[in-house]
Amino acid sequence: MAENQKNLCAMIPAELHSRVRAAQEQAGVTLSAYITELLTNYYEGVSEKMEKGMRTMAFQMPEEMFVRLKKLLERESARTGKKVSQKEFVLGLIQRALDEAERKEAASRGADLG
Repeated sequence: MAENQKNLCAMIPAELHSRVRAAQEQAGVTLSAYITELLTNYYEGVSEKMEKGMRTMAFQMPEEMFVRLKKLLERESARTGKKVSQKEFVLGLIQRALDEAERKEAASRGADLG
């Protein structure tokens, strides 16, 4: 083993192992090189987002709501002629809710002063 390298061993599900090995073989590189690239890309991707002041928000939703959302996004994409992404849609909803809450708060403060 090279001087500046360490062994990393972990038990993973058999199905995931098969997928990793198939992708590694298709890439035509050693398993070490493939895993190194995956991990490097993962950690560099995370740090790039954090450096730009970005944060990740993830949540689950009921299947029925997800299907309705996908249909809405398809209709909006067709209506506007531009693909509307889930991210763009959810960020728009959050931005509108924040703007409205801030307007109400400012109006409330103004009423308290008057």
